[in-house]
Amino acid sequence: MAEGLSWRTQGQTLILQGELDRDTLLTLWQQRQPLLDGVRFLDVSDLRRVDSAGVALMLHFYHYQQQRGAVLALTGVTDRLRTLIALYKLQAILPCTPAVGA
Repeated sequence: MAEGLSWRTQGQTLILQGELDRDTLLTLWQQRQPLLDGVRFLDVSDLRRVDSAGVALMLHFYHYQQQRGAVLALTGVTDRLRTLIALYKLQAILPCTPAVGA
């Protein structure tokens, strides 16, 4: 069962915490437009779980920012998330940096 998802903005970074999956992402999806204003980084280091719907949301965020002339990079990407991104062959599309200490 999903434990929930929370987020906060710090400067140009949107920080996600908890679980990003099909059961938790609806509220984030509904608030995406104002949340992404001025955001250049999506910090995913505090996500305990991400499923394919979560990766799709990240891809949408990247594309949305690109359409607005902005850049969005994932930060704090864990090995597990990097593997999921690779399984969908999105490494060239979703720019990401590893998690601190990974």
